[in-house]
Amino acid sequence: MATQKAKELAKDAVGSPLTPNFSAKDYSIFFAAGALCCTLSHGGMTPIDVVKTRIQIDPALKGNSLLTAGRKIVAAEGTKGLLTGFGPTAVGYFFQGGAKFAGYEASKKYLVELSGSRENAIKNRTAIYLGGAAIAEFFADILLTPLEATRIRLVSNPKYASGLVSGLTKIASTEGFASLYAGFIPILAKQVPYAIGQFTVNERCTEFIYNQMTPEQKANLSPTASFTITLSSGIVAGFAAAVLSHPADTLLSQINKGHGPKGSMLYRLYALGVEAGPRGLFAGLGPRMIMTAGLVSSQFLMYGAIKRALGARPGIEIHKEDGKSKA
Repeated sequence: MATQKAKELAKDAVGSPLTPNFSAKDYSIFFAAGALCCTLSHGGMTPIDVVKTRIQIDPALKGNSLLTAGRKIVAAEGTKGLLTGFGPTAVGYFFQGGAKFAGYEASKKYLVELSGSRENAIKNRTAIYLGGAAIAEFFADILLTPLEATRIRLVSNPKYASGLVSGLTKIASTEGFASLYAGFIPILAKQVPYAIGQFTVNERCTEFIYNQMTPEQKANLSPTASFTITLSSGIVAGFAAAVLSHPADTLLSQINKGHGPKGSMLYRLYALGVEAGPRGLFAGLGPRMIMTAGLVSSQFLMYGAIKRALGARPGIEIHKEDGKSKA
């Protein structure tokens, strides 16, 4: 009833809808674009992610720089050591990325309609970005968690299994299916702040940049300028996503390696957090900021390009224009 009322209110004086009426085809394109951009970006970042994870969980590598830790891994395991966990990473982020990007488009549409008018949507746009990102990420993480658990297990112990399928089935058979979701709460604690930083900061940065332009400049924006705006906003959003999610990312690595006392997940997280301390929780943040800036910016660039190539309809925009951009 409330949803229907919101949809009725979400029409202007001439009866046009507040948001596009996306079809199943539109959402399938959003999913495909999100899946491809995330699996390509995360797959390509596997060596950096391996080094980052090992810095977090391997006492012998703690405190090492990205390059130093990388050299030690290659010296001990060869270059293939830097590709450990590639299978779970590519597959996991294929499904997670599709669900996250398509879910953000859907959640954002619903929340804009729920606001009742474009004016209210613009006024509450930050809350819409935050809510849309959190809702989308929650459902995406249901798909991601088992594969992320397998990835971290393989990275922390390369001899545990030979690949994705063997690692996944070994965890399920020896520890029970529920163990694959042992990290669900910490992965939510990691991924939801990550998604909030990714989408909210990107939206606000893009809005800020466009508001520095006149209508004529925006109308005559070159492909290079558009690329630069997307890249710059994505880099800033990537830094924000890394900082917001890093403590939980560290705890997730520890949980999936089997560290911590027995007890409830919240107790284990608390105990591990106290043991690590602020410095330990942010171990490896520098390499992860570099990695995340590359991930997020490349994802937004690829997502837009893939959507255009597949003929997708534009997403919903509720940016606020300031005086200069209206002049």
